[in-house]
Amino acid sequence: MAGKLGTHDALIYVMVMASAVDSSMSDSELSRIGQLVKALPVFDSFDENRLIDVSQACADLVSGPEGLDIALETIRDTLSPRLYDMAYALAVEVMAVDEAVLPEEIRLLQLLRDRLSLDKLTCAAIERSAIARYRRA
Repeated sequence: MAGKLGTHDALIYVMVMASAVDSSMSDSELSRIGQLVKALPVFDSFDENRLIDVSQACADLVSGPEGLDIALETIRDTLSPRLYDMAYALAVEVMAVDEAVLPEEIRLLQLLRDRLSLDKLTCAAIERSAIARYRRA
């Protein structure tokens, strides 16, 4: 089981779970996680050399008994409520890269929304903005 997580770790857990929920982590999803960690202000003080270790810790946790529930609880308990919408947005961002959201991914988003007590309107806005960003001409 993972020890005490920091904010960065919890946000990375969300992205790793979003990538792995369909039983495969595509190169484009992994690349997007790296890009987000490098680009977003919330990760400014994160040591990028820890990304692989944090990702592996998440994978280990989720693969264990009741791992998904434990990971979701850990994420909720670690993050400040003001970052709940960011966590959801990061999950959507990673899922949107492949331009097709699978039923397993939708289920994870529902679980994340419920666990973080996010309202449906906020989630719909986040999802709609991802659709707009990844639309092709």
